Amino acid sequence: MSLRLWLRPGLLGLHAFAALAIAFCIVMGLWQLGVYDSRKEHERADTQSVPRVAFEGLWGADEPFEGRLNHRPVTIEGSFAPADQQVWVRGKVQDGRAGAWLLSPVVVDDAAILVVRGWAPSVTDFPPVPEGTVSIEAVLEPGESGGAPFDPKTREIGSVRIPALTNELPHDLYSGFAISTSTSAAGGLALAETPSVDVPWTTGLRNLAYALQWWVFGAFALFMWWRMSTESVAAARAKVA
Repeated sequence: MSLRLWLRPGLLGLHAFAALAIAFCIVMGLWQLGVYDSRKEHERADTQSVPRVAFEGLWGADEPFEGRLNHRPVTIEGSFAPADQQVWVRGKVQDGRAGAWLLSPVVVDDAAILVVRGWAPSVTDFPPVPEGTVSIEAVLEPGESGGAPFDPKTREIGSVRIPALTNELPHDLYSGFAISTSTSAAGGLALAETPSVDVPWTTGLRNLAYALQWWVFGAFALFMWWRMSTESVAAARAKVA
């Protein structure tokens, strides 16, 4: 009896309309969500496609690290400081394995920028540095914080904390560092992975809001269908009784 009341001709049209309305809202919400994801991917691609530029003249040694420099591909022309000035940066995970970065000062004019030459699964003796003037393709990154303090005996540190290393190296250091993407500078180590470009979740926020709005409409349509259907069935059941 109850099922027959739900399937009365007068309610079948309401069921069909509600199903179409809810499906439409779900599809429109998914479409807007896809637009939101697409805009984030486009923003990430635009950021990653920034052309490589010469490091010299881009940024001064006494200037702070600005947002325009983050993940910026550059070509560094300079010379490596002596090998005994290198530093191991522990706690760097790559391909699911813990390891360390090999950090070396590269002298550019009267200052030095710290360059990650590569990654190793364990700390070893410092490899020799390339001689003479070198050209290194790299990606700029801001200095890090936290981690274990610098150990002068082992020349190890827990992160690329430039203020801490400024006191340990005989150079005027830039306030950011670079991750080398040149195998010629790696000294036989694996190249360190460069961080992925982070795109704020607020990119395309309007499309995300539209997606949520469509789903709210769908929930409202479901609620109205349930309310109208139950009231109709209750009225029909009262007449039968």
